[in-house]
Amino acid sequence: MNDLVRQHTALSDSDLEWLHLLVSEWQLLSDLSFADLVLWVPTLDGTRYVSVAQMRPNTGPTSYQDDMVGHLVPRGRRPLLDAALDEGRIVREGDPEWREEVPVRVESIPVRREGRVLGVIARNTNLLTVRTPSRLELTYLQSASDLAQMIAAGTFPFSGEQVDMDSSPRAGDGLVRLDAEGVVQYASPNALSAYHRLGLAADLVGQHLGQITAELAPSRGPVDEALVTLASGYAPREFEVEGNGGVIQLRAIPLKPKGTRIGSLVLLRDVTELRRRERELITKDATIREIHHRVKNNLQTVAALLRLQARRMDSDRGREALNEAVRRVGSIAIVHETLSQNLDERVEFDEIADRVIAMVAEISPGKVTCRRNGRFGILDAEVATPLSMVLTEVLQNALEHAYAPGEQGTVEVSAVRGEARADARLLITVKDDGRGLPEGFDPQRAGNLGLQIVRTLVEGELGGTFDMLPGTGRGTKVVLDIPVRSQK
Repeated sequence: MNDLVRQHTALSDSDLEWLHLLVSEWQLLSDLSFADLVLWVPTLDGTRYVSVAQMRPNTGPTSYQDDMVGHLVPRGRRPLLDAALDEGRIVREGDPEWREEVPVRVESIPVRREGRVLGVIARNTNLLTVRTPSRLELTYLQSASDLAQMIAAGTFPFSGEQVDMDSSPRAGDGLVRLDAEGVVQYASPNALSAYHRLGLAADLVGQHLGQITAELAPSRGPVDEALVTLASGYAPREFEVEGNGGVIQLRAIPLKPKGTRIGSLVLLRDVTELRRRERELITKDATIREIHHRVKNNLQTVAALLRLQARRMDSDRGREALNEAVRRVGSIAIVHETLSQNLDERVEFDEIADRVIAMVAEISPGKVTCRRNGRFGILDAEVATPLSMVLTEVLQNALEHAYAPGEQGTVEVSAVRGEARADARLLITVKDDGRGLPEGFDPQRAGNLGLQIVRTLVEGELGGTFDMLPGTGRGTKVVLDIPVRSQK
């Protein structure tokens, strides 16, 4: 719609925002009218109309099989559009149109904002299945008529109230029509069922909806006057009520077709099961985070014990082996600490990589500088945990074996993330400018424990490849190619 409006019309950005607000609401008008809606806006030169949006009803057959968005119609071809635009009133005159042997009643509703008519909604009703309307259908049609008059007057949609139609109640979920005093004139079967879920034993018709709702909602002390006001429909609001083990979501729409409130429309939906599942997920997420937190604490305890044991070792080789184990355990603990702060099993690995680099760099303070280039992105926990260990081993190997004691140098970690596809890959390069590989060194057969861990994790758990190559000029380059499945 943005492109069509800016390309063909003279409407301002604030006018366009109003049309977006209207389009976010007009599924309700379409359902209540049992009709298709097409929004027509006059072009810049005023000689044509362009259709910028279309909506089909969920409550009846469509009048348009084709998509009308983007169609251009010369002014004069559809007199009802001209009359609604020029006179600023709802136009219903004329006989039904016939489209592919289907009679269609066409009406035009001007869209007004701040006294100006921005465009016209063509309301098209398929008359092929017309029959004597039920009480529910009559209530729908009357409510649709009131909303149409509010659109023509510029009082609907409500300014500043952006509605999420994916989560808000719809007409078919449950509908209650109130008079000006908040007394129920009509309640659809679904609406009545939802209130029975809250514990209502009687009928809704004739009851004051605000008072009944406040009585059904558990509270301590006097009746909740705020809830009485909300459920009475005096202002456009969306809220939830819980009672008797049930939860219903309500949306109040004041009806002011002639400027004065004549009543309200209350849409409602039973969301008991939805909220129950959400609470279960919240509990599950909290449990998972607590598990990661406890695992992190246990790993830190293990690392502390190993560190304490290392201090008591007389053998330098034994002490260094325990210190290496401390760093390996620490790299896993970093991942679990990050997971304990997230709502899902995915982590931003750049933060983990920086912490691993800082942890490993402690073994060579002030001598070798470690830095990172590029982004690892977001990774699943099943990738992040072994990858943190791999990165720890590769960096530890470079700092221990590439440089002589006291020698200055730089170790650079680079990450290049492929496209976010099912077969996307992460290319990691760790380069140092140290002494290089020994003569005849084969990384695939070397017996070093660290390299064995790297090979096992990369090729076994991560399904990737690992190689060590001589660097350009001097030093060593480690290349890891790992498949990843998460988005960036």
